[in-house]
Amino acid sequence: TGDNTPAVIHYEITEGENIKVTFIPKGFGSENMSRIYMLKPGDGAEGIIECIVGAVRDAGSRPCPPVYVGVGIGGTFESCALLAKKALVRPVGTNNARSDVAAIEKEALKRINDLHIGCQGFGGDVTALGVACEISPTHIAGLPVAVNMQCNCIRCETEVL
Repeated sequence: TGDNTPAVIHYEITEGENIKVTFIPKGFGSENMSRIYMLKPGDGAEGIIECIVGAVRDAGSRPCPPVYVGVGIGGTFESCALLAKKALVRPVGTNNARSDVAAIEKEALKRINDLHIGCQGFGGDVTALGVACEISPTHIAGLPVAVNMQCNCIRCETEVL
């Protein structure tokens, strides 16, 4: 737009006659804390959890906690980041349908809250409101992990036209 109101638009072509629009405004305090990691496949679930928790720990109070943490696992460097962003539109408190991925979400949330960064970084038991992971197949030689945080005022709206 050229006037400091940037819009990033992603679209997917799907079956059917409807258009589903999801809008997620984000501040850049939380966006600046985004991270992407290129793990080895052998790092597995523990490596993924360490990346998620480490990203939140390193961010401290900057993303305005308590945060909602979106995580992309797999795909490529760029698709992994988009998966993390897509994870943020999932309702807080819902888990991935795959039990192994849901276990990563639950363990990461526990460890994040054990950091006691708390609300706005002043300490406390709630540093994150949730962790949502989305996954995609990837090449056997890599394990991309992207972490994208949303500040405590989680804003997301979806409409079907």
